[in-house]
Amino acid sequence: MTELHFSPEVAQAKAEGKPLVALESTIITHGMPYPQNVETARQVEDDIRAAGAVPATIAVIEGRLHIGLTGDELDALAQAKDVLKLSRADFAVALATGRTGATTVAATMIAAHAAGIHVFATGGIGGVHKGAELSFDISADLQELALTPVTVVAAGPKAILDIPKTLEVLETNGVPVIAYGQDEIPAFWSRSSGLTAPLRLDSAAAIAAAQLARTDLGLTGGQLIANPIPVADEIPAAEMAKAITQATAEADAQGVSGKAVTPFLLDRIFHITEGRSLVANIALVRNNARLAAEIAKEITAS
Repeated sequence: MTELHFSPEVAQAKAEGKPLVALESTIITHGMPYPQNVETARQVEDDIRAAGAVPATIAVIEGRLHIGLTGDELDALAQAKDVLKLSRADFAVALATGRTGATTVAATMIAAHAAGIHVFATGGIGGVHKGAELSFDISADLQELALTPVTVVAAGPKAILDIPKTLEVLETNGVPVIAYGQDEIPAFWSRSSGLTAPLRLDSAAAIAAAQLARTDLGLTGGQLIANPIPVADEIPAAEMAKAITQATAEADAQGVSGKAVTPFLLDRIFHITEGRSLVANIALVRNNARLAAEIAKEITAS
């Protein structure tokens, strides 16, 4: 069995039965430029601590699966080169070959479940890319949500995706998609997607109860909590649509494909919006972390 390497903070939290929140590492290595990446990682971890839970940032470092990173490890990862972007398909290879890799939503869910962590906060999930009917580009995050019993708190699917098709795949795979505090699915940088959420819950206690009920029923998979970005931090959907259309056209023209698509689009949107997308991204990740901490506390208290 793969050995899990717990940071001292996470090991102590597990020993004391404290609530834990998993965090991905791809947002550090592939989602934001340095030094914003490490600054944001620290902010998000501090938000979880302030809310009464313990953060567990997950990554593979030289073939070792880390559940929680020390300050030095976080700094090193934020500046590392040639870091793999790990999903279900290549997770084990990175471990077996001693590589360093950052975990996507799918890989973070796998590691969190192995570590006994029930809640995971991220920015947005992957999903069905636009044009997937030709490219078949569908994120492994969707299948993982159907397989692994972890509650994922995100600001909805990333707005660069085909959100209606993403929701259809999640429904087909039996994944509860629950909007938090509103009737509409949020669209990452924007609170509005124009799509009605399949489910709505208005409290961390209700979300925790839903996960515990799934466990009692023996249902596989987790649940996706679509937590809208705070009003003060959002970029209106109509404005973002223009930036996304331009970035997508550039990706198509340059033949960008596979795992390179999302980082390329996020970088181009950052420049098109003159950095506003990054500011919004940071705000929504921190907002998700705070809600995830509340859910984790409710689960721990049950």
